[in-house]
Amino acid sequence: MVDTRAASTSTENPGEPHARASMVWDAWGSPSGHKPLPEQIRGLLAQAFGVSGESATRRDEGDVPLRASALSPEQQAGLGAVVGADNISLDHRDRLRHAGGKSTPDLLRRRETAPQDAPDAVLFPADHDEVLALLEYCGASGIAVVPFGGGTSVVGGLDPARGVFAAVIALDLRRLDSITEVDPISGTVTLGAGLTGPRAEELLAEHGLSLGHYPQSFEYATIGGFAATRSSGQASAGYGRFDDMIQRLRIATPAGSLDLGRAPASAAGPDLRELFSGSEGTLGIITAVTLRVHPVPETTAYQAWSFPDFATGANALRTVIQAGAAPTVMRLSDEAETGLNLARAGDIGGAPVGGCLAVTTFEGTAAHVAHRGTEAAELLTAAGGTALGENPAREWEHGRFAAPYLRDALLDAGILCETLETATAWSNLANLKAKVTAALTDSLTAQGTPALVMCHISHTYPTGASLYFTIVAKQAQDPIAQWAKAKHAAGDAIVAAGGTITHHHAVGADHRPWMTDEIGDLGVQVLRAVKNAVDPAGIMNPGKLIP
Repeated sequence: MVDTRAASTSTENPGEPHARASMVWDAWGSPSGHKPLPEQIRGLLAQAFGVSGESATRRDEGDVPLRASALSPEQQAGLGAVVGADNISLDHRDRLRHAGGKSTPDLLRRRETAPQDAPDAVLFPADHDEVLALLEYCGASGIAVVPFGGGTSVVGGLDPARGVFAAVIALDLRRLDSITEVDPISGTVTLGAGLTGPRAEELLAEHGLSLGHYPQSFEYATIGGFAATRSSGQASAGYGRFDDMIQRLRIATPAGSLDLGRAPASAAGPDLRELFSGSEGTLGIITAVTLRVHPVPETTAYQAWSFPDFATGANALRTVIQAGAAPTVMRLSDEAETGLNLARAGDIGGAPVGGCLAVTTFEGTAAHVAHRGTEAAELLTAAGGTALGENPAREWEHGRFAAPYLRDALLDAGILCETLETATAWSNLANLKAKVTAALTDSLTAQGTPALVMCHISHTYPTGASLYFTIVAKQAQDPIAQWAKAKHAAGDAIVAAGGTITHHHAVGADHRPWMTDEIGDLGVQVLRAVKNAVDPAGIMNPGKLIP
């Protein structure tokens, strides 16, 4: 077992006290990722929605008005005494960049001219003890706390809501960025909650290890955020969801500390890790996570497939996963999404126009990859698939983190673009897809903005799969209200059709209206009872998760 204190040094602006690669204030990702819409896309927009595709002018963040900080000088001094004067910020830029997440409504609100809601200060604690002390101070002083990792929430999970309190702070965990324990015999590591996905992989690679957790938010999201939202990565078919990887959690709550998880499995009552994995900062703050890891894969193989229709493709994926032959990555786009992707890229790797495109990758030793690839190929072929070679799968992997940049360019061009996701049993998959598609289509059409609704399967299980929808429509005069109506219709359709209100985006504020449908009145009482025990003053992330 190795005990180390390797800290992150990757920064975007090294001269700033807490600099690291962070996202632009009013869009996803880095400035270098944002480019004008290609002529091909602009032509599609003109044909489908009657818009030119010209981008709107973006504001400078210094021109965005923020509500004045509500913290008193005494409170500022008290908070600063916990973390040090250099680790509390009321700076306009810091407050604005902690004012929410990166959903389409978040970004549309950033474009408004009225004063923006923002945390009253941003705190940068150094370790678990400082987090604990901050929560104790805020509980006694009546200050709400919003934990902040990479800022990638797309469900309102980072809204600086004050609840019944006069002030709210953002508690940024970026300084909790170390790998503190490596156990290569057991295949576990302990990581600080503030480590980003890329930095965690860099530190693990020094030990020949990998986590293999690659959600679309990978480049900016953090270890603590993955745990707090029950994240699911694109390689979940091979490595499982993030909560499957969790061995131990260290948590700071207003009522004290918790260290949960003693063994790979236990019968010592209900597993309390489950209460905090997915708690979204409403019960406490995850400061360190011990995770199952694996050796860096020896090789990766790629294979794409075409299916005549979505039903055939979904059945083929089910056959593979239920046979225990799942690739590391296994995804299936429906006809609409396949058509748009082919139109964007031309002819990707010889894929035929029409039908549905599936992508598979296989990681591991050369022998394991060869055996698993052969078994999966036989099953997919027997289920109606046509092998397309590796190029479409490689191209998907090359661009797998780029979709949010296209979303932002569409928003700037007057196009509404947003996503939502759910999951259900295989036997209910077609019904759920049809009901959600109809709800979105009907709602947006009724508002005078007919939509293109696309869908793919991104995560598979022996008993069911997730459905990930992408919606594109011309923006109405009030696009926030436009999407709110469509989202509400989709949420109701998901519940009525027997799906979960969220598979991996989490609950936040946006899905909270359906939580009672999800877990029942008694389930809500259980969550409230736990919150009362660990957060008696109710300061933790008000307005999220718990109805």
